[in-house]
Amino acid sequence: MIWLTWRQFRTQAVAVWALVAAFGLLLLVTGPHLVTLYRDSSFAACRSNCGQAAGNFLNQLANDPPYHTVYLLGALLIILLPAVIGLFWGAPLLARELESGSFRLAWNQSVTRERWLAVKLGVLGLASMAVAGLLSLILGWWASPIDNAAGLAGTGGFQSRFFPLDFGTRGIAPIGYAAFAFVLGVLVGLMFRRTVLAMGITLAVLVAVQIAFPMVVRPHLITPVRETTALTAANIQGLGINQDGQLQNVFAQAPSVPGAWIISSQVTTSSGSTALGTVPQACQSQQGPNACFSALAQKNLNQAAVYQPANRYWTFQWIETGIYLTVAILLAWGCFWWVRRRLS
Repeated sequence: MIWLTWRQFRTQAVAVWALVAAFGLLLLVTGPHLVTLYRDSSFAACRSNCGQAAGNFLNQLANDPPYHTVYLLGALLIILLPAVIGLFWGAPLLARELESGSFRLAWNQSVTRERWLAVKLGVLGLASMAVAGLLSLILGWWASPIDNAAGLAGTGGFQSRFFPLDFGTRGIAPIGYAAFAFVLGVLVGLMFRRTVLAMGITLAVLVAVQIAFPMVVRPHLITPVRETTALTAANIQGLGINQDGQLQNVFAQAPSVPGAWIISSQVTTSSGSTALGTVPQACQSQQGPNACFSALAQKNLNQAAVYQPANRYWTFQWIETGIYLTVAILLAWGCFWWVRRRLS
């Protein structure tokens, strides 16, 4: 069964592994020079208050097209990988055999339904996780200087590892995504028995999950830190005034928490209200922004920030990966149930 499974899907497997090899070669070619740029930068020698040095290093890379392009390409590959696995490995795995009726031939060769399914799920499921894990590992190695700098000063198109698009391309989370996408495709193929239909449904579900999870679920996996500090003139960047001449909003610089995931940052009154009151007279005259911001600071406003500290990054990685692997196991159980109860 293992050899038969390999022969049936060797084309898809070779195509994906060839892509991984090509991308790995690209990282090996560009990685050493990236490390050299990092070692020669002022950021590498910096020991405290390194935000400006980190920003200068990232801006240097942003002006060097190969590194920014490779950075984006790597993120794109890993983000799309679960969809590729779900569509081209998972959905056709059983749907193609069910559609053609060839599964009956396997069952008539003393192969039980459970073994038939277990081998297919095990071989390609582990291969899916291995591909995702390897891509994440080599991209994380290549981008480690960038990630270190972006944790202090996300600029030049580079973001911290907590940024939603980057979080899913580092660490162990891609392994969970790949396992979930693969088993989802297999189950959908079992249920609908049509390859093209199964691929379409799998894609729709994966897109919905990959959009909804970072926005709806991830922020609530761990209770965030809530911190309130006094608003100073130096932190104010602008203000908004409504039609009634009241302060609608005060735009302030996000709090400086290196590597943190800033979920929200809002200016409030000392009582916590978002009704900020009237606009100071200094902001309605021609005294300039400095006088306006100083007057705003005298209103005793606070800056309320909600964030996840940088030291929780791996906790989030483990929790999210565990969730996806748990769902993948439940979907695999659903595959066995469907084969035993509904498939004939």
